[in-house]
This record gives sequence, structure tokens and C-alpha cells, in this order.
Amino acid sequence: MQDKTITPPTAISLLRWYDKHGRADLPWRRHGGRAETAYHTWIAEIMLQQTMVAAVIPYYERFMKRWPRVSDLAAADLDEVLSMWAGLGYYARARNLHRCAQVVTEQYDGEFPADAEELKKLPGIGDYTAASVSAIAYDRYAIVVDGNIERVMSRLFLIDEPVNQPTGKALVKADAARLWPTQRSGDFAQALMDLGAMVCTPKDPKCNLCPWQKNCKAFATGRMNEFPVKIKTKVNKPRYALAFIVTDSKGQVLLQQRPASGLLGGLWDVPTTPWQETRWAKSAKSMVFAPSGQALDWQKLPGTVRHVFSHFPLEITVYKAIWSGPKKPLDPGGQFSDAKIQWAGASELPALSNLMQKVLTHARDNA
Repeated sequence: MQDKTITPPTAISLLRWYDKHGRADLPWRRHGGRAETAYHTWIAEIMLQQTMVAAVIPYYERFMKRWPRVSDLAAADLDEVLSMWAGLGYYARARNLHRCAQVVTEQYDGEFPADAEELKKLPGIGDYTAASVSAIAYDRYAIVVDGNIERVMSRLFLIDEPVNQPTGKALVKADAARLWPTQRSGDFAQALMDLGAMVCTPKDPKCNLCPWQKNCKAFATGRMNEFPVKIKTKVNKPRYALAFIVTDSKGQVLLQQRPASGLLGGLWDVPTTPWQETRWAKSAKSMVFAPSGQALDWQKLPGTVRHVFSHFPLEITVYKAIWSGPKKPLDPGGQFSDAKIQWAGASELPALSNLMQKVLTHARDNA
């Protein structure tokens, strides 16, 4: 269990380190270490969930250029938002982003509330994002805990409970609260994030550069690389699917839109079978893709497309065919037989997931 006997370091020493060494070059920190508005903070925090900073920066800058105000994002077409988001993954974040912008515009006159509890009433905003926006955008006292902060706290206090379980999370937050200042709350949150990202790194931390070295229990015992403690999440069995790429004489590809809810919701796919835990028989293609009025000459492409989601890997076998008949009537069948359908050229593709971009790239590479 956690050792409560150490003397906690002061917030002042970390804030002094942050003032000198913090990541001031991040685009959401170009206004005195803060984002321009709470809207900008919120966009950055949503994008940064489960995504590396370097990957987020170009997305953030494109979003801000396209939708500089929350009202602009609220008025945007969801398909365009999903298209701009493509590549960041976890697409429920993008759908919630769009819905949240609409709620803030319609119900809060375009101003994000400052109170964390009020922020949690908005779509897609949980404890972490609410605390981040409240602290960083409004300098309210709010305890912010992300992966970097979990690592710092677990090493500082030798938290031996798994930080990805409720007990460990509670210990991390309680210890963070012991250190959290009532002033410069947002700067302290960002300082902790930067300390974890730049110094207290997952492997081989740079303890000689740490302003809290003398207070760190893990450093004192030489156990830095043992923390944080985590329970490995279960990875489910692989799943399998068939994908069907149909092109016409102009090179347009047949696409269908996934349901709004669920994994990859609202994005566009080539028709596919359901994803199941057993491999599909070769004859399945005639059952799951049944275009009206034309028998297609299917070509099975060599190899497969592999993609790993958070809890299971997916393997897709790709078939390709040329469509020469009328565009309608057409029943793609497959997993989403009642889905919205469209033909699209290479320069006009709608929002596609990373998975579907892999499928189309696989088809181009095996043309």
C-alpha cells in the first residue's frame, strides 16, 4: 500500500521548473502558456486523449483554421468533421466533439462553463476533460490526472496499486490533491504533464533533471522502472471479415456509411461482412454482396489487411470486382445492407477510417 510518510514537494519548485522548461511551443499554449479560449483548450484535450502530442499538432492546427470558433464547429457538417478527424482514431470523440459544440452554442451562448461539474454535463466530457478545461482554461482548482501524471505520482509516492484500476486511480488522485496549489492550478496541471512527458518518461527517466528528485520514493530505492503498476488488459480473440471493393469504368468506388453509433460510427466503408471470430468461407461473398441485375467477377487479392483495435485484432480478406451495369438498383448486402450508399472518386472520398484506408491501399498495391 501507499506510504503516507514522505514530505510532499512544494508546487513552487515544479512551477519554477515549468516556467523555465515547459513546452511553450505547443500550438494550444501560444498565449502565455494557455490556449486562446476554453474552446481551444477543449479541442486540444479531446484530441490528446490516447494520442501522442506530435500526432495531434497538425490536426489541431487544421481544425482551428477550419473552425476557429465553437459556433463554426457547431454549424459544420458531421461528415466533414469525421473526414478532418480521420487518422486520429476513436471516432466517437469526433461525433461527441460535434454534438458538444452544438450544445455549447445553443445552450451556453457559445461559452464553455468554467465549473468542472457543469462541464461534465456536456456530450463527450468526462472527469478528465472537465478538470482539464476548468483548470487550464479558467485556472479553477481541479485535479487533473492523465497518463503522465499517473506515472509521476506512482513513482513519487510508490503507489503499488495498479493505476488502471479504481483503487490505484483513487490513490493517484488523492496524492495529486496533496500537492495541488490553489493558485496557478492550470499551470500546475500542465507542469505535471510536461514533467511526465519530458523527464519522468515511461522508460529510463531523466531523474537528474527532475525538480522533485530528492522527494521521489522510486528514485530513492532505484525502482523507477517498476512504476506505474498496471494490470494488462485482456485482448479478445482475432476477428475476421471479407471486404468488397467495387469500381466502375471511371475508377469510382462503391461506399456505404456505417451506422451513426458503434465502432467507427458514421464513417464510410466498402461493403463488408460482419466481423466474426471464425474465418469466412470462400462462398460467403455470394451471400453477403448481392448487387441486383449483375453477376460480378470477383478477384481475391493476395494477402490480407490486418488492423488492431484497442481490444481485438481484425484480419480482412479483400475481393475486387468491376461494375459495368446500371448504378441503380443496387443492394450491397453485407454488414450494413440498409446503409446509405454512394460512388466516389479518389479525389472525393468521404470520411474513411484508418482501417478502410488500409483496405483501399491494399487494393491499389495489388491492382
